[in-house]
Amino acid sequence: MTCKLSLATLSEAAKTAAIPHYDRQGLKAGIVHFGVGNFHRAHQAIYLDDLFNFGKDHDWAIIGAGVLPSDAAMRDKLAAQDYLTTVVEQDNNKTAARVTAPMIDMLPVGDPAAIIARLAEPDIKIVSMTITEGGYFIDASGKFNPAHPSIAADGQNPDAPSTVFGLIVAGLKARKAKGLIPFTVMSCDNIPHNGVVTKNAVVGTAQLSDPAFADWIAANVAFPNGMVDRITPATGQREIEILRETFGIEDNWPVYCEEFKQWVLEDKFTAGRPALQDVGVTFVDDVTPYEHMKIRILNGGHAAIAYPAALLDIHFVHDAMEDPTIRAFLAKLEKEEIIPIVPPVPDTSLQDYFALIERRFLNPKIADTIPRLAQDGSNRQPKFILPSTLDNLRQGRDVVGLALVSALWCRYFAGKTDSGKDIVFNDPSAERLHEAALKAKDDPMIFLAFKDIFGEVASSDVFQKRFANALKTLWDKGTRETLQMYLDGKLAA
Repeated sequence: MTCKLSLATLSEAAKTAAIPHYDRQGLKAGIVHFGVGNFHRAHQAIYLDDLFNFGKDHDWAIIGAGVLPSDAAMRDKLAAQDYLTTVVEQDNNKTAARVTAPMIDMLPVGDPAAIIARLAEPDIKIVSMTITEGGYFIDASGKFNPAHPSIAADGQNPDAPSTVFGLIVAGLKARKAKGLIPFTVMSCDNIPHNGVVTKNAVVGTAQLSDPAFADWIAANVAFPNGMVDRITPATGQREIEILRETFGIEDNWPVYCEEFKQWVLEDKFTAGRPALQDVGVTFVDDVTPYEHMKIRILNGGHAAIAYPAALLDIHFVHDAMEDPTIRAFLAKLEKEEIIPIVPPVPDTSLQDYFALIERRFLNPKIADTIPRLAQDGSNRQPKFILPSTLDNLRQGRDVVGLALVSALWCRYFAGKTDSGKDIVFNDPSAERLHEAALKAKDDPMIFLAFKDIFGEVASSDVFQKRFANALKTLWDKGTRETLQMYLDGKLAA
C-alpha cells in the first residue's frame, strides 16, 4: 500500500517517514530561491525545515523560481504534491526518510513580470540560488563575462530579463522604486567566494542598462559568501521506485543524500535572516578558509577520481573508492599537492577532514555516480583543480599529480574508455573539448590552448611538461598503469 505525497496524505506518510511538526498553512514567504534542484532541497531547505520544526521563524518560507525548462518541469512535479519533498538521508548504518515542507509555492517559469513583482514584495528579504557552477557567466579567472549573449540581451531588455541576474536587477530596481530595503542575494553554489562572484554578476548585468543603479547595488546590497556541503546524487527512476518500495511513498522527484551536511556563512544581510545558527549553520566573519578546504579537498577530490574511474568503466563513486589504485591515487594527490597549499582552517585538522571525505566517498548507500562527477568539467576544473595547480606552481612546487588530473580529463574527452566503450559527454563545451582532445594525442598543447579554462596554468613550462608526459603515458600504457606509475614515483620523468 502506497500513498501519493501531498498535504492531505501526510498522516499516511508518517507511518514510514518523519513529517513536519509545523503547520505548513501557517508559513509565510521570506525567501525566493532560484534553482530548486536536488542540492537545494537536501541542504538549504533542510536547514529551514529543521528551524520550522523548532517552532521558529515561520515567516521565512521559500518560494521557488527558475528560468530554465528544467525549472518548469520541477515546478510541475512539485506543484502536484503541494511542494513537499521526501528527503532520504543515508549513512552506512542507517537510512531514514523525512518529508519536508519549507517551500510554499513556485513562481511560473518564463514569466519575468510575475517573478519581478514577487521580488518587489516587502516580505521577501533574501533571494538565494543554486544554479550550478556554470550558471554565473564567468571565465577561468572568475571574471564575469558581460558579453555573453544572454547577459547582453538582458542589458538591452532590462524590463523583460531572461537570466537570474537580470531578474534580480529588475527586482532590486522595483524595490528601490517602492522605497523598500533591498533583499540580500545569497549564493549556495560551490564556487570560491560565491558571494563576490554573484555580486559581480548582478552589478555587471545592471551596468549594461543603468550604470548609476549598478553603483547603488554595489553600495547597498549584501552578497554573503558561503560554503555549502552535502553529497546529493541525481534523482532518477531508480530512486523513485526505491522510495515507493521501501517507504510506501510516491514522490514525483525525491532526494537521496548522505547524512552529513555543512553550511558556513558570512553574517552579512541587509534585511535580516532566519536564526539558522540554531540548526547548525556556522556564521563567520570570513568564510574563505572553509571554502578553500571544501572546494579543493572535497570538490577537487571528486574531480580527481571522476575521469580515471570513467576511463576504467566504473559507474559508482563508492566502487571507484574501493578500487585500491584509484583510492591510493586520490590519497597521494591530496596529501602531496592539495592539502599542503590549503590555508589553515579554524579549529580544523585538514588531515582529519580528508579522512572524513574518504569515508563519505565510500558510502555505498548514496549511489553517487561517476557520470555526475564527470559532467560540466569545463566549468568545474577551473574552480576545483586548476587553482590548486596554480598555487603549487607559484610556490615552486611540482604538479605531477594535478597535471595528471588534467591529462585524465583530456584523455576522457577523446571519447572512449580504455576498454573501447563510448563516453557520453555532459558539458557545454563538449564539442570543442572532444575535437581538441583527439588532436592532443599528437600535440598536447592543443588542449591547453583553451585560455578560458586553463588560464595562467597553461603558460607554465613545468605544467606543460608534466601534462604532455602524463597524456602520452595514458595513451601508451592505459589508465591503470599510468596511475600506478604515479604512485611509484615514476611518472615525472
